[in-house]
Amino acid sequence: MNKLKSGDKAPSFALTDQDGEKISFHDYSGQKILLYFYPKAMTPGCTTQSCCVRDAAEELTKAGVVALGISPDKPDRLKTFDEKYTLGFRLLSDPDHQIAEKYGAWGEKSMYGKKVMGIVRSSFLIDEKGRILGAWYKIKPEETVASVMALL
Repeated sequence: MNKLKSGDKAPSFALTDQDGEKISFHDYSGQKILLYFYPKAMTPGCTTQSCCVRDAAEELTKAGVVALGISPDKPDRLKTFDEKYTLGFRLLSDPDHQIAEKYGAWGEKSMYGKKVMGIVRSSFLIDEKGRILGAWYKIKPEETVASVMALL
């Protein structure tokens, strides 16, 4: 797993969101981005993480930050997740985990005592020029927004 660090150029992406729209990294050029990777929609940790981002929407907007969540889930599951929890921001589908791999958010982890490959819960703050300002791997769901705000 190749980890990104502050100062690195953020890998670009083009993924489908919960509404079936193709979303590109370049759509957000000139804006700060909170990009977070989560394992699976509607699971306890991922729900906590996404709801924390939702609850901080006003604070993030005031700081000039756009939030984007990425998981291997298909767009229809992301749509259900968004609607159930009234998330209100873009959730992107990365079913083959290519983008997660580029960000170092795909790797080996332990699940019930077994080693498996999957999403390593990770968050990134990207600046207006596409550079990593902060990278957090194996972040706790409730620490995603706090870590970003502390850096800003």
